[in-house]
Amino acid sequence: QVQLVESGGGLVQPGGSLRLSCAASGSIFSINDMGWYRQAPGKQREPVATITSSGSTNYADSVKGRFTISRDNAKNTVYLQMNSLKPEDTAVYYCNGRFTHISRSYGRYWGQGTQVTVSS
Repeated sequence: QVQLVESGGGLVQPGGSLRLSCAASGSIFSINDMGWYRQAPGKQREPVATITSSGSTNYADSVKGRFTISRDNAKNTVYLQMNSLKPEDTAVYYCNGRFTHISRSYGRYWGQGTQVTVSS
């Protein structure tokens, strides 16, 4: 019922910046929360940043002060601005969100992921 499409990943040098976007579409009544997760090779998927319907944000300790999550409700889109990137940030980044459907049921959905590589 809901589809998430990520974009903005790529290759960047240490200290550089990228902005990821995630657009949601489908039978959406409201967005309860959205966020970004990442998974490096051989590692479990971990939360990076989340934002609630009220605008409250939460960040992993490893990205505080460097990453910023934001949203555009009119476009059903969430962004992740990543600055001062480090090689340790290299991972596949996934968009995730919890939605209330037009039917008033709800569900959580994942995007397909976008690769971020930080390397010299």
